Amino acid sequence: MCRLLLALLLLLAAPLARAAESEAVTSPRATVTLLAAPAAVAPGEEFRLALRLRLAPGWHSYWRNAGDAGAPPEVTLNLAATPIEWPAPRRIPFGPLVNFGYEGEVLLPFRATTPAGLQPGETLALEAEASWLVCEQVCIPEEGRFRLELPVAATGRPDPALAPLFTAAEAAAPRSSPWPARAAIAGTSGSLTLEGEGLAPGAIREAFFFPQESGVLENAAPQPLGLGAGRLTLGLTAMAGAAPARLEGVVVLTDAAGVRAAYQVSAPVGGVPEAAPPGLPLARALLFALLGGLLLNLMPCVFPVLAMKAMALARLSGAARAEVRAHAASYTAGVLATFLALAALLILLRQAGIAAGWGFQFTAPAFVALLAWLMLAVGLNLSGVYALGGAVSAGGALAARGGHLGSFATGALAVLVATPCTAPFMATAVGTALALPAPQTLAVFAALGLGLALPYALLGLFPGLARHLPRPGAWMERLRQGLAFPMYAAAAWLAWVLAQQAGPEGLGLLLAGAVLTGFAAWALGLAQRSVAAGRRAGRVLAVLAGLGALALLPGLAAAPPPAVAAEAGEEPWSAARVAALQAEGRPVLVNLTAAWCITCQVNERLVLRTAPVQAALSARNAAYLKGDWTNGDAAITALLREHGREGVPLYLVYPPGGGVPELLPQVLTQGMVLRALGAG
Repeated sequence: MCRLLLALLLLLAAPLARAAESEAVTSPRATVTLLAAPAAVAPGEEFRLALRLRLAPGWHSYWRNAGDAGAPPEVTLNLAATPIEWPAPRRIPFGPLVNFGYEGEVLLPFRATTPAGLQPGETLALEAEASWLVCEQVCIPEEGRFRLELPVAATGRPDPALAPLFTAAEAAAPRSSPWPARAAIAGTSGSLTLEGEGLAPGAIREAFFFPQESGVLENAAPQPLGLGAGRLTLGLTAMAGAAPARLEGVVVLTDAAGVRAAYQVSAPVGGVPEAAPPGLPLARALLFALLGGLLLNLMPCVFPVLAMKAMALARLSGAARAEVRAHAASYTAGVLATFLALAALLILLRQAGIAAGWGFQFTAPAFVALLAWLMLAVGLNLSGVYALGGAVSAGGALAARGGHLGSFATGALAVLVATPCTAPFMATAVGTALALPAPQTLAVFAALGLGLALPYALLGLFPGLARHLPRPGAWMERLRQGLAFPMYAAAAWLAWVLAQQAGPEGLGLLLAGAVLTGFAAWALGLAQRSVAAGRRAGRVLAVLAGLGALALLPGLAAAPPPAVAAEAGEEPWSAARVAALQAEGRPVLVNLTAAWCITCQVNERLVLRTAPVQAALSARNAAYLKGDWTNGDAAITALLREHGREGVPLYLVYPPGGGVPELLPQVLTQGMVLRALGAG
């Protein structure tokens, strides 16, 4: 009987023990609950609440300023509540972008006040709605409803089980800065300076400033740290045209022991930006570039070139030390020269005002087609269709031939096919490089090249390693033929890429060029096995077929992209149409998008095309205008820059009758759009 009573008491006590934490809203990506710090509340008393996010490994959510993409969590309570007291964020790099947010578990605290008319013995029912965005390789908007019931007592009492969580949240929140701050912005150059005791080279190891508002600073740009006695300066890169009266945000300092502390800063902007020594960020960028280039060897983009490297290594087995060193040096020189040429081209394009980044050449259909044909030609060579030394596909032939020119060309080709991939550490290195002066940019790209070439370059430093390779034999021919298939796979992947860029017409031209490339390889092989007259005719046919393939490139550049069918209720965007609709007294939702923008497609499918949003558009008699930026458009570009954006997506909600539009986040939820339309 005693055991039965004890079990009943435990069952009754379990809900009470969980009374200050709501039922969880769960997904494979996150577990979210609403917490209350008190176990009981008093009438008219302010108390603490928090949204608790427990994120799956690899997923993250966002700070109040999400950075280059994303959206912060939002909470609506059935009581008057204060804004979220945001914990200090962390930088979350993603390719060339940098986001600000949280990984693992985070508590987002805020405060509410109980109604003064409550009586002890009653129950306070708390109801909240929240939305949050979780991202890994893709971003998923999530929402939930939460309910808590707290007993009302004459005197409130804390919940001891949850007290450590709220204490930890308080420790993670930025405190007021004890140091006076000043800022300066001139053009795109800026600086933030703190002065006072405790700021010294031996005391601070790292520092970073998180701007409170978006559109003020380039988030991915490095922030060079300068330290003197009682003085800390961070170099900043401002957005073009951004010159706020005050620079507000959070400075996160990491001391010599690795302890992180965050401080709220509000600095007046004026004067000339102060210089900070770039040595530390440059050294870190060089190290990251070296590591990123080394890891680039493991990326799938580089795998086809590994076939040629494998054959080169096989040929080096048993070779003299001097020959091993020379081939390793030739390959390394090819990698470094191509990386430096790519960096120089990027610098020139950016100085000309053209936005270009890592892998920019793959946005040109003609380049994609040319590289696909080159991969096919190399594969046909490995399959034995033709031998080395012919005129067809000179790059492929050079890359596969046995001389030092072949080693150099193999290194160059490795760089070209590596550019669609980004290895760990590379995003930070490339982002830093493109924000540095030209000589330092070239140095970082050279470090990338050295990392990519390092495994092969080690043979030059230690040529004795070549003796441990298998001896030449019949296995080399089988290996050569087998390694043709990664080349064919690379050509097939490039054909898929081009189909997304240039549609069926472009794909047809690429396939026609592939047939001509195959014919050129066959004719060259036939010539190499013929007598003098036949050899000459075969070479002429090979050259003509190669020239025929090259003649298709202008057509590829002009090929129209795949047609995208317009959705029902959708109109093409134009500034005149927006003005006309506002004059009619209709609200307008504008969606600037592109076919290659993954975030755009996710937002359209998960938010804009959903029944609630479509119903809200119909109920409000709102127009939905879509601007397609897939192939660029000067008017859309001007609209993007007008709102501080350099790319899509961009979502604007114009009020009826005229007026300034509301700018929505780049990652949407239904709640955001419904509220902007006045239906939420």
